[in-house]
Amino acid sequence: MNQENQTIEPLLQQHQGDEDATTTLQGAGAAAGNGNHHHHRGSSSKLTLLPLVFLIYFEVAGGPYGAEQAVRAAGPLFTLLGFLVFPFAWGVPESLVTAELSAALPGNGGFVRWAERAFGPLAGSLLGTWKYLSCVINIAAYPALVADYLGRAAIPSVAGAGKARTATVVAMTVLLSFVNYAGLSIVGWGAVALGLVSLAPFVLMTGMAAPKVRPWRWTVEVEGRKKDWRLFLNTLFWNLNYWDSASTMAGEVDRPERTFPRALAVAVVLIAASYLLPLMAATGATDATPEAWTNGYLADAAGIIGGSWLKYWIEAGAVLSSIGMFEAQLSSGAFQLLGMADLGLLPSVFARRATRFRTPWVAIAASSAVALAVSFLGFDDVVATANFLYSLGTLLEFAAFLCLRARQPDLKRPYRVPLPLPALVAMCAVPSVFLAYVCAVAGWRVFALAGALTALGVGLHGAMKLCRSKDWLRFNTAVVAAAEDRGGVQAAGHTV
Repeated sequence: MNQENQTIEPLLQQHQGDEDATTTLQGAGAAAGNGNHHHHRGSSSKLTLLPLVFLIYFEVAGGPYGAEQAVRAAGPLFTLLGFLVFPFAWGVPESLVTAELSAALPGNGGFVRWAERAFGPLAGSLLGTWKYLSCVINIAAYPALVADYLGRAAIPSVAGAGKARTATVVAMTVLLSFVNYAGLSIVGWGAVALGLVSLAPFVLMTGMAAPKVRPWRWTVEVEGRKKDWRLFLNTLFWNLNYWDSASTMAGEVDRPERTFPRALAVAVVLIAASYLLPLMAATGATDATPEAWTNGYLADAAGIIGGSWLKYWIEAGAVLSSIGMFEAQLSSGAFQLLGMADLGLLPSVFARRATRFRTPWVAIAASSAVALAVSFLGFDDVVATANFLYSLGTLLEFAAFLCLRARQPDLKRPYRVPLPLPALVAMCAVPSVFLAYVCAVAGWRVFALAGALTALGVGLHGAMKLCRSKDWLRFNTAVVAAAEDRGGVQAAGHTV
């Protein structure tokens, strides 16, 4: 772990001697990314290291809830190996890409800004569509999960379909959206509090289990059936993706060139430990077979190890974790829309900020409304489609990273991954193979739905271009003009 941490942590010196065209265009992009903020560097309203770490934590994981299916699919040993290796084989490459590009192009919008810079507005808009839809589909699940927990623990009428459940999901979505409206700093420090409270019972369980652990229990095999490798890999993927989501809020981070690499380094280690240690404790200190590991079994294991009070704490922690993930991912989706408006890819209304809290209230309201609509759809194919769209977006994101390294080597990179281009290609190839696998095993309904949504994204980009050319809607035209100028310079064979 230390070697991986050291790979992310170093901050190299800035490159000097960038061409005047690069500086000018970067300045235009930064102005667009920050023109609506009215914040000062170092302001207390900016995100600092600890809140950013926990926002990334909730974007990616939120705790080991849901990891039980991996044990059921492949047994304890492969699960432990998976949660040991996967955060680094998958999380580190994406974290390194996010650290370098968030520092080099630090405005809001994150990965949209990177794709637009590398391949042009259509690529930025399409990647934004894929990632945004994936994000709001995830957001939609969390109020429903909270309703499930409330139904089992206290209010049975909320558990089944009906008016009570619908009212609960709507009320939770609206209430949690208002918390997001109150400010990103509040969301960030709220994530710190939620993270510490929800992680504490797992720390206690791990400590209490240590004397009871018998390593031979980690080698128990799945009996009576074959290992379900597809479920195993999908569980790993579902629990450990979205490392890049916090990049959409880069314009709200204090000294992003320094804070992002450090936050991602800490988050990789925190997330790996938050899965690995509780799973080692629960599988090593109880005699449950892999078949017993259904969703929620970690709470049952905590009850066996520490008593009913620890079980109830972990069940309550699941509710807090769902709230934390909702808040973090809603912030990411809202600031992505704001960043796309800053870039001229969406109407400027999405960049409007609340006077008091400086939050993008139109983008928050739109994201909440979309998530609420999605929450009433059937989730099987919708969630699979979210994974598919996320995979397509991340493949394009890796391509943008490599393209910018190759075609714009003089772009100022306050943090630079300390590897040459061939090594970077190899680094991105490892997670790309897995992303290609996720896409390849999707069913025909997922292909059809993803294709329709992609066509919708292309159509939306065309519609926005038409609205901009006809002055039907207001757009931030300064950055659009800068992008067109940059495209002309690139077509002339110059590096910007």
